[in-house]
Amino acid sequence: QVQLAELGGGLVQAGGSLRLSCAASFRAFSNYAMGWFRQAPGKEREFVAAIRWSGGGTDYAEPVKGRFTVSRSNAKSTVYLQMNSLKPEDTAVYYCAEKRSIGPVRAANAYDFWGQGTQVTVSS
Repeated sequence: QVQLAELGGGLVQAGGSLRLSCAASFRAFSNYAMGWFRQAPGKEREFVAAIRWSGGGTDYAEPVKGRFTVSRSNAKSTVYLQMNSLKPEDTAVYYCAEKRSIGPVRAANAYDFWGQGTQVTVSS
C-alpha cells in the first residue's frame, strides 16, 4: 500500500508563496499521475493541478493557472506544488493523490491513494 506524505503547509499573507511536497513511500511502474486537490470548509474537494510521471505533462485548474506550478522528482518519488501570489480564497486543506490508471486527471474519484492533507491558510 502506497503512503503519501504532504509537507509544507502553513500560514502566509496574501501575495506570499508556499511550496508543498508530497513524497510517496514507493512508486510502482504502473503509476500514471499525481494530483493536487484542495478542500475549503463547507466546500467540495476540488482539483488544483496534476502531473504525469511519464513525460511530465501538467494540468491546472483555471483559478490557479499562472500562479501555481506542479513539478516532480522521479528519483525522489516526490511531487511539488509551488504556490505564488496566494490569495485568501486559496485557503484550504491541500491533498496529494496518486492515480494508477491512464485517463483524465481532474476527477477526484479517479485517484487510488491519498495523503492526509496539509493546511494552507492565506490571510488578507
